[in-house]
Amino acid sequence: MPTAPPRPGFRARVSPLLKRILLLNALPPALLAAALLYLDQYQNGLLAAEVNALRTQARIYAGAIAEAAVRVQDDRPVLVPESARPLLRRLVEPSPNTQARLFDNTGLVVADSRVRDGPGGAVATEPLPPPEPRGALAGSVVGLYEKLLSAFPRSGTNIGTGPVVVDQTPDAPSFDWQPDLGPDRREELRLALEGGVAPYVRRTAEGRLLISVAEPARRANQGVGIVLLTREARDVDQRLMEIRVSVLLLFLISLVLTVALSVYLARTLAAPILELARAAGRMRAGEGRTGSVPPALLAREDEIGVLARDLQDAATALWARVDSNERFAADVAHELKNPLTSVRSAIETLRRIEKPEQRLRLLAIIAEDAVRMDRLISDIADSSRVDAELSRTAVEPVDLAPILAALAELNAATMDDDDPSVELEAPPEGLVVRGVEGRVVQVLRNLLGNAVSFSPANGKVWLRAKQTGAVVEVSVEDEGPGIPEANLESIFDRFYSERPRGERFGQHSGLGLSISRQIVEGLGGRIGAENRRDASGKVVGARFVVRLPAA
Repeated sequence: MPTAPPRPGFRARVSPLLKRILLLNALPPALLAAALLYLDQYQNGLLAAEVNALRTQARIYAGAIAEAAVRVQDDRPVLVPESARPLLRRLVEPSPNTQARLFDNTGLVVADSRVRDGPGGAVATEPLPPPEPRGALAGSVVGLYEKLLSAFPRSGTNIGTGPVVVDQTPDAPSFDWQPDLGPDRREELRLALEGGVAPYVRRTAEGRLLISVAEPARRANQGVGIVLLTREARDVDQRLMEIRVSVLLLFLISLVLTVALSVYLARTLAAPILELARAAGRMRAGEGRTGSVPPALLAREDEIGVLARDLQDAATALWARVDSNERFAADVAHELKNPLTSVRSAIETLRRIEKPEQRLRLLAIIAEDAVRMDRLISDIADSSRVDAELSRTAVEPVDLAPILAALAELNAATMDDDDPSVELEAPPEGLVVRGVEGRVVQVLRNLLGNAVSFSPANGKVWLRAKQTGAVVEVSVEDEGPGIPEANLESIFDRFYSERPRGERFGQHSGLGLSISRQIVEGLGGRIGAENRRDASGKVVGARFVVRLPAA
């Protein structure tokens, strides 16, 4: 049952091939963008530079306080808060995003750059400047970036004297400016007196990236306090943001180009393949024999064009086979009808005739017609299964030399006194072709039998064979009347009726040469017929030439 061609709405759906092309083309830039957005090492490098600069600044502050805000009492340096507070504020003034705090050896806050004496002895606190507001694009980029980073493992990186950890948990240890430090903070400050502590990096709930370092203030190798600097690393966030925005813009541009190129590629691949599928559907539905494949696809010079032309050739060959089968069926019906008509006429006549000799003659006619129909049916069956048999049977090397010698010897042993003789002109060996031995023998016997039947009494038939390059050529020549020029091709058609003079009707089915051509072409060879002529151009016989690929 023919299958209907695809519905018109099928084209509107997204092609699975387009989906695969988009996925494969978009995956590399997406992975590249993700790798660039990760930026952990670059961020750690920027933080390391900030930490080193802040630590150097803290050491300068600590050295200045140890020299200018310390007095010696009982041979011990003692921190003077009244001198340390204004000095600390003056030191921090050039750095608006930095907060400095000074602790004594017990961990108590002595000075804070963000705390000033107000009118009437009041205390005024100056917080760090608020973070700069982000635009819509920057906020979206940061939000997307943080969501992406949540799926990746994070690890600390050694910076300076210890690991820098970006911590967002509220209970993480820090040197923040809260008044109540707690015992753990004091312990860390005591450790700072013995050689400093690791820098501490964290991001607050407001999105600030803060860095804190602590440096001991020493006078005569004796600790007098601890300077704690906290700075907002706005430059780090700004540089990272610039890179992320650039990466995302490049990714968007590459994504647009990828989608455009993928759509173009899909249109040049998927759409033509769908057109070919529709053409195949039209062929199955019997809507057209030629012209089913769009001419635009047949004109293409790429693989799609090759596929389109092969499909069109296959359709043409298929319809030619269908037409051939229809003609064959009509020819078979016609050829079977003739002997059946003769048998029926003989039977009807037999009922009315009483003379024994006439009845015997009619019975002989019925027997001959039965033999004719049996031969015809056998040849028809052989013709119908040649192609299938050759497609299933593996070809193998076949040496034609001994086969030709055997055929010549068989003809010499079975010929009558006035029958044509067969002369063999072929090497004793080395004529090896790729074929099926039984079918090759059938072709040679057909040609040799035809040549003998058309040759005159006491005539000659030449059986010649030679190898020419990659082809083995076998020719069978006779001294018969030749072939009409108009029938040199049609002689290989089914049921060709040209027969030698004097032969009784019905001795041949007319399928021998047709079957021979089927076999030779099925083995990748060629068969042809031509007339032999003398020096004056007169036809002196026929020549059949078979060319088979050498093994």
